Amino acid sequence: MILYIYDLKFETNKKFNKLKRKFYYQLEKLALTKENFPLKSTILVPDNKEQVMDYFFKNFKKTESSLVVFKVFSTTIEEL
Repeated sequence: MILYIYDLKFETNKKFNKLKRKFYYQLEKLALTKENFPLKSTILVPDNKEQVMDYFFKNFKKTESSLVVFKVFSTTIEEL
């Protein structure tokens, strides 16, 4: 499993809301399920979706430099 942790940063609320709408609109096109979103600003995907998610984040980051993304590889995840 791969866990993507992301954050959108902007100096004004207007720019932030515009970017957030654009980000989630494009993310919705990937047809991920609710199980892929365990927490706010995180996406959990199986290993076979790695290329799709990497492509999505790299393309989005090209146009919007205010996106920060971390990628975590894991074998197990437990909820406490």
